[in-house]
Amino acid sequence: MLNETKLGGVIEITPRRFADSRGHFTETYNADSLAQHGITTAFVQDNQSYSRDIGTVRGLHFQAPPSAQAKLVRVLQGVIWDVAVDVRKGSPTFGHWAGVELSDTVGNQLLIPEGFLHGFVTRTADCMVAYKCSATYAPDTEGSVRFDDPDLAVDWGIKPEDAVLSDKDAAAPSFAAFVSPFICEGTS
Repeated sequence: MLNETKLGGVIEITPRRFADSRGHFTETYNADSLAQHGITTAFVQDNQSYSRDIGTVRGLHFQAPPSAQAKLVRVLQGVIWDVAVDVRKGSPTFGHWAGVELSDTVGNQLLIPEGFLHGFVTRTADCMVAYKCSATYAPDTEGSVRFDDPDLAVDWGIKPEDAVLSDKDAAAPSFAAFVSPFICEGTS
């Protein structure tokens, strides 16, 4: 099942689960099935993160072209609030965000195309998150924006002072200081 968010291209995907007395089985990724819905992103790297504490924030991150990444995010254990922010110059939703709760019990995923900031906050302890990326990690192209930037006004469901952050995320620049390297298709 696919559900569009308020940001074009950011899609919640909930694969079918087949349950029996042993538990359940889910096909978490199938390129042919996604292509039937117009999703043809080629993924080349899988990442996994573990967050011990509730309120751990990872983000808001991006990689600039030519190493821009689309991501397909899912939760292996726990619950997160997953957020995408449109930073494509010329987009009618530039600077807008969408969030989706992802959990291991629902098994839903979030597809985030290139041109969006991405981040999440853990809503349970001991969260394990896995995500596919359309480009390999390129540290010279990575960047971030403050998760609690007032211009973005993302509702993380926690007080900013309660967030558990990496030093890098705590030092991320403001959205006002961010110069987007992304351009919305059809604009120049």
